[in-house]
Amino acid sequence: MPAPRDEKGGALSGAPFLIPVWAGLAGAAGVGLSAVAAHKVDSSALATAATILTIHAVAAVAIYSLALRSARSGLWSAVGLLMLFSATLFSGEIAFHTFTDIASLQFLAPIGGSGMILSWLLVAVAGFVSRGRN
Repeated sequence: MPAPRDEKGGALSGAPFLIPVWAGLAGAAGVGLSAVAAHKVDSSALATAATILTIHAVAAVAIYSLALRSARSGLWSAVGLLMLFSATLFSGEIAFHTFTDIASLQFLAPIGGSGMILSWLLVAVAGFVSRGRN
């Protein structure tokens, strides 16, 4: 099945392929971070970051499947990309801080966390505006 296209040919018209690729990489990174947190680094923060990254990777794949079937594919794609970006930012900063003990980028974790909250709220909005149009 071809990737969904935005009728207006906007910036997101070719972006949906990024969602499964990014989600696959994020899921793999989440599992890898889980293994490190379980066997090498005693850090509950790293374990949380791994779980967050893995869960949001799975959610993004589900959002991608909705984008493929929805008349609002651009909206669903934007939500999936925001979710992946936010989860990557959040988990990446925690992993960076855990491995390097450099705290200068700590401000990125709350930005990523806020983005994840926003992305879940946008899932609700996208679901509401897409009702009866799928």
